[in-house]
Amino acid sequence: MSSPSTLISARRGERVSAFVVKWGFIAVTVALILYFVITLPNFRTVDNVFGMLKFVAPTAIAGLGVALAMTVGGIDLSVGASAGFAVSVAAWTMVIGNQVGGVAVIVVLIGGLAIGGLNALLVVVARVPDLLATLTTMFVIVGLKLLIVDGKSISSNMSLADGTTAPGKFTADFLALDRGSVGPIPIPVIILAALTLLMWVLLERTRWGRALFAVGANVEAARLAGIRVQLYRTLAYMGCGLLASIAGLLLAARIGQGDVSAGNSLLLDAMAVALVGVSVLGIGRPNAWGTLLGAVLIAVMTTGFTMAGLPYYAQDFGKGIVLLVAMLFSFTLSRKRTVLTAGSTSAS
Repeated sequence: MSSPSTLISARRGERVSAFVVKWGFIAVTVALILYFVITLPNFRTVDNVFGMLKFVAPTAIAGLGVALAMTVGGIDLSVGASAGFAVSVAAWTMVIGNQVGGVAVIVVLIGGLAIGGLNALLVVVARVPDLLATLTTMFVIVGLKLLIVDGKSISSNMSLADGTTAPGKFTADFLALDRGSVGPIPIPVIILAALTLLMWVLLERTRWGRALFAVGANVEAARLAGIRVQLYRTLAYMGCGLLASIAGLLLAARIGQGDVSAGNSLLLDAMAVALVGVSVLGIGRPNAWGTLLGAVLIAVMTTGFTMAGLPYYAQDFGKGIVLLVAMLFSFTLSRKRTVLTAGSTSAS
């Protein structure tokens, strides 16, 4: 039998671990912000705050898509390719197809739903493991993107294969998706806030959200409870494809051309913010606000490192280290908390 001092020490350790698990990630983010605010005067300006949020909006929106797929116990490795595909499709529709921005938006969103539907077909119907299915989809999308643009970036006044000049251009209404604002708030920030709020309401305040989490927790138990498992898994993947296409629209409006390399780096960042979101406040499951906070951390690191004059490769290293620390706070200490709780219970 354990002594009273041992029990007190175990319970104190449990409380400390629980505190660190719950607040460790946020503490890392706040510490970074304070450091950059103190050392970099330009970091604390309102314009810079909105600029950081605008910069990270595509990553955060794609991360919301990954989080949505994770709610049903899945994963989607095609989000970066889907966003890049959206960039090329939007550019082709406006520049070569000579259509207005609204048409490009509709075409891109339909394309995102189609990609999500393809993933659902492979994972839900054909029962291919999600990693293999979405990895395959990623390669298919990348190849298709290059095929429709002949392997070239699309820009206004470009020469076509028949020797003529492309008749269209990126329209002002489309470019406003990235360059417009409502008062001091950039439109990408408004879109990100709206989608985050919508995702939070869906997952935390509706029966559909509860059903999604139930499917992710235990497919068979959810099926026995009367939940239409295949439908919810399909909707999760289609929603992920839709969110990835929205991220691609913001990227296209930002760069103003159909860059064939757009979206290549989006997958890793989107996966990172979604995984970090699981760890925020010790929630232990995908969630909208945690994903947004993960994106904010990436924006703070990238902006702060750039203002400090660090080279781009140092940014990736620093990003990896901070993300690693955040993960250690949440997962390693979470396991420690479980062990301490079990030990305390057996001792009593």
